[in-house]
Order: sequence, then structure tokens, then C-alpha cells
Amino acid sequence: MHREQRSAGVLAFAGLLLLAGLAAAPASLRSADDPFFFLQFSDPQFGMFTKDKDFAQETANFEFAIATANRLKPAFVIVTGDLVNKAGDAAQIAEYRRIAAKLDRAIPLYNVAGNHDVENTPSPETVAAYARVFGPDHYVFRAGSLAGVVLNSSLISAPEKAMALADAQRQWLETTLKTLSDGRVRHIVVFQHHPWFLIDSAEADQYFNIPSVRRSHYLALFHRYDVRYLFSGHYHRNAIARDGATEMITTGPVGMPLGGAKSGLRVGIVRDDGIEHRYYELGELPAAIDLGRRGSS
Repeated sequence: MHREQRSAGVLAFAGLLLLAGLAAAPASLRSADDPFFFLQFSDPQFGMFTKDKDFAQETANFEFAIATANRLKPAFVIVTGDLVNKAGDAAQIAEYRRIAAKLDRAIPLYNVAGNHDVENTPSPETVAAYARVFGPDHYVFRAGSLAGVVLNSSLISAPEKAMALADAQRQWLETTLKTLSDGRVRHIVVFQHHPWFLIDSAEADQYFNIPSVRRSHYLALFHRYDVRYLFSGHYHRNAIARDGATEMITTGPVGMPLGGAKSGLRVGIVRDDGIEHRYYELGELPAAIDLGRRGSS
């Protein structure tokens, strides 16, 4: 089994396995009362800096990010999509996996499918190719008081070639959220590649958000099941916005930035009453994460 699959602790797609996995959380999980932190990397996108000629800069950035995780020791690391720049490129995939394998095996690594991993308009073939290398494209995992719900947002953004997969994921999501809302977890957090919106939930459609025809349905679902945090990438810069009580956190890239942004990663601190987070550029990373002081990591 690939490390990505094993470390993700995937509870599979079936509702019965989901229920079984959440009914008896392992003793090694933190108490729901203890704060902890995670790291979000996004868009390592091996090959983007040089338009697929090489990936020397992506290698340097991602190795630094993985070394930072090994030093800080988060509860988990999640990479919110665009692991590579060219879907199916063997060399880019191998380099991503080579460096990811350097992460301390005690730290779970969760991969998220991006549009450059399964193509802008995914097909059953591109999703299956991704799954063979990286594991399932949608799943749920548990870390202390947090339940992470991972989605393949490319199937939501452009489902035309894979309607059956998109419908199956949507049905799975509704069942999963209903199960998780029974009070056994404090925070249901959605991780995906595309932002639902960047500034306002009613904003016009564009390349960097989910089309409004589907966005409104999913946001209503998140409100129904009290999902307060949505983490994404794709934008290659940072954006924070809200839709009522739900916060949309779009994180800049560990790889190539756009629009004057800087490469970096996000630290999320999980407490009983909420999740605080901060984006750090690679050149300003802290020596340690202080869980004892609010507003400071």
C-alpha cells in the first residue's frame, strides 16, 4: 500500500466503514480538550515555475516545507491539491512522492486532488489514475476534536465528463456530514483544492472559484451541518472570506506564487471553541508553535 494511502487513515467510501471508524477513535488520538495544530501546504505543483522543463525550485520549496513539518511536529500535514503541474507526469509525481516520503512517519500526510492532478475537466480515467498513485480522491480522517472531510473539488467545478463520480461524491458527502454531525466531533472541516469563493459567496463565477450553480447547494449543506471551516488552495495567494458562520480560507502555495504573493504554508491551531490560523512565508517560519497563547503561533 502507498504511504499516502496508509498515512491518510482513509475510512473508505462506504458509510458502514465511516461509522465504524468514528464510533471507536483510537486511544492514541488527543483528548478533545487538548489544543493541537496542523500544517496546510497547497500547490507544490512540481513543474510550474519552468512550465514543465524542470522542477528544481519546487523541489527546494517542498523539501524545506517537509523539513519544517519534521521540526514542528504537527498533528498532521494536508496538501490541498495540485501536487504536480502536469496530470500523470511520471517524473513530477515521483519527485513529489520522494520528498513527501521524508515526512516523519509519525505525522499523517493527507493528499487532496487538484485540477492539475486530475485535469481541469476530470474523467473517470484521470480520477482512477490519481487514485492508483495517491489513494482515494475523497475521504474522511480524524485528528483529536477535528474530522477532516477531503473532497475532489474538480468534480464539483467541472463534472461534465464524470457525472456519475460527481453525483457519488455529493451523496457520500451528505451521508458523511449527517454522520459527523451527531456530536462526537467538535469541528467538521472541509479540505479541497478550489475555493468556494474568494471575497463573497455571491460573487461571479471565475477560474479560481466554484461555479455558483453548484456553490450555493454545497454552502447550504455546510450550514445545515454546522461546517465552520473550509480550507482550499488553487489561488496561489491568500484570501479569507465568510459566508455567515462559515469561514473560507484560501491558502497560498508552497510552490509558485501569483499576484505578488510569497511561497509559504498555513498553521492551523485547533481548540475546543474554534480554529485559528496564520499563513507563514517560507522565510518567516516560527521556531515552535505556541499552543498556550491565542492569536500567536
